[in-house]
Amino acid sequence: MNVGNDNTAASGEGRLFILSAPSGAGKTTLCRALMEYSKDMHYSVSYTTREPRKGEKDGIDYHFISKDYFEKQIDAGTWAEWAEVHGNYYGTSAVFLDEAVASGNDILLDIDVEGAKQIIGRYPDSIAIFIMPPSLDILRFRMESRGADSKEVIERRMTNAEKEISQRSIYKHVIVNDNLPKAVEELISIVGMYRKRRKA
Repeated sequence: MNVGNDNTAASGEGRLFILSAPSGAGKTTLCRALMEYSKDMHYSVSYTTREPRKGEKDGIDYHFISKDYFEKQIDAGTWAEWAEVHGNYYGTSAVFLDEAVASGNDILLDIDVEGAKQIIGRYPDSIAIFIMPPSLDILRFRMESRGADSKEVIERRMTNAEKEISQRSIYKHVIVNDNLPKAVEELISIVGMYRKRRKA
């Protein structure tokens, strides 16, 4: 199945848009802004085996499922991407993506670099966009200013950020979030370009 090439207009297929960023780079805010602007775009809700946190709702924040069920789906090959983090599984349903795209719906995936690699491997015509912080120093300042994480957690996230930034070349577009309104405008412009091209 083709997802996102210039021939999708004829087949009526939708596109997959991937958004990745280091923690603290503003990805969540940008995702919300894009979904608010593109109200006909669908958001891919991930599946997880961890317990819901306070205020989280099933089907909105995550699809909360059992570890046994998740592992059965691994064996069945029905995850488009998945990972085990701190003893819990997280994944994206290939069935959902295939059905949504075949129906002509554009999908936004908010996933990390490792997940993006898996999605791109399975859907090579995905539009992958990486959000960059202005600098690592500013990224560290943002994390410390939030006051939500310990020094050890911040150091771990900074190490992960460096690894993720080093792999930004796998993405078709890179947006530097040094000014939020400007970054939102750039993201909407990039996504709009591909969506307009498909509908032309």
